Amino acid sequence: MSDYLVRALGFNGNVRAFAARTTDTVGEAQRRHNTWPTTTAALGRSMTAGVIMGAMLKGEDKLTIKIEGKGPIGPMIIDSNAKGEVRGYVTNPQVHFELNSIGKLDVRRAVGEEGTITVVKDLGLRDMFSGQTPIVSGEIAEDFTYYFAVSEQVPSSVGLGVLVNPDNTVLASGGFIIQLMPGCDEEVVSQIEQRLTTIEPVSKMIEKGYSPEEILDAVLGEGNVKILDSLPVEFKCQCSKERFGSAIMSLGIQEIQEMIDEEGGAEAQCHFCLEKYYFDKQELEGFIDEIKTQ
Repeated sequence: MSDYLVRALGFNGNVRAFAARTTDTVGEAQRRHNTWPTTTAALGRSMTAGVIMGAMLKGEDKLTIKIEGKGPIGPMIIDSNAKGEVRGYVTNPQVHFELNSIGKLDVRRAVGEEGTITVVKDLGLRDMFSGQTPIVSGEIAEDFTYYFAVSEQVPSSVGLGVLVNPDNTVLASGGFIIQLMPGCDEEVVSQIEQRLTTIEPVSKMIEKGYSPEEILDAVLGEGNVKILDSLPVEFKCQCSKERFGSAIMSLGIQEIQEMIDEEGGAEAQCHFCLEKYYFDKQELEGFIDEIKTQ
């Protein structure tokens, strides 16, 4: 099964729901950054939340999530858009702890129980939407549940999970976000709350081969879900040599000349995908000539 997400309505429009399989996407991030298991779980949960939140946008809209906990992995940055494309990185990828008291990867300890989650949405308008809430648990899912309630005033339930193989590769990754629509019936709320106490962890569902549609059936109950559409999900970086070239030009003639004199060229590396771009002496001299003609 390839990675994808679904958008749906539940209980005759009382609820909007999203679910995603992100195993390959998070696996790509793990390979690129060589993350250790606890860090993989933290980054994977965050990327899954990010790609689902991207699916709440439209057209060319995009968002950036910054999770700044006080734990040893440091800040995480996630970029996503309305096309199912997501990328992410963590400051300290090689962090791992023993399993916690309930036998799960200790994401809380890695992220930290204090800090902030900041979400910036670029909606193509002059002003960007920005919301920030404190980290309330460090487990990521609870932190996004709190973010939606406080920053966007939308009662939500967020489920996120990642399972890691003994060789550090990703076994299963996915998640769901359930949101109550205005005027949602109280009986519907109690039904959902009841089901949430009995379902398996979403990572276990993914491991068993559940599709995103089947995850929503498990969360909301068969017959209560109306799938609207689906969207492929992938790790995709927006970096390019042209973008880095523009960034180098913005440094100005003096700094570019120092690169030529001291190194005979320049190397730039993308934080998100770790791709490296090389600029030789001739290319740097070309940037200087271009700046002079502006």
